[in-house]
Amino acid sequence: MIEGTSPVENHLSYALAAAHRSLTQTLSERLKKHGVQIEAWRILEFLDNGERLTMGRLAELALINRPALSKLVDRMVADGMVHRQIATSDQRQINLLLTAIGKKRMMQIRQEIVEQEDEMLSRIGAVQQKELVAALRALSDKLDGQAANP
Repeated sequence: MIEGTSPVENHLSYALAAAHRSLTQTLSERLKKHGVQIEAWRILEFLDNGERLTMGRLAELALINRPALSKLVDRMVADGMVHRQIATSDQRQINLLLTAIGKKRMMQIRQEIVEQEDEMLSRIGAVQQKELVAALRALSDKLDGQAANP
């Protein structure tokens, strides 16, 4: 136990939640200038690579539950950032694509993300950041694997 801390503060789940909260608050403030939520940024990032993604796959990748994703995508369509398209391989599936407005917004937002990442790098260093990201990905993969195979 780290001296001067509450026992709960020494739990991995608490430390992750605290770090997530700090990063989320900072990023939310940055993205607010562009009228975009963090979840919308994640959607834009995944759509920006040009891959046609179904709503189900996008929900998985962007870490958003399907009902919330549907509502958010409706707003993004209304704002002209995203276009829905019926999949050619399966008429029951809907693919999402970035519009020109969505691409422009993505470029603006990406600069905010890069600036935040640069600030984090200056605080913890490039090596530690890479190690942290790798460790968190490994943890997530293992936990996802356990959930799939209880």
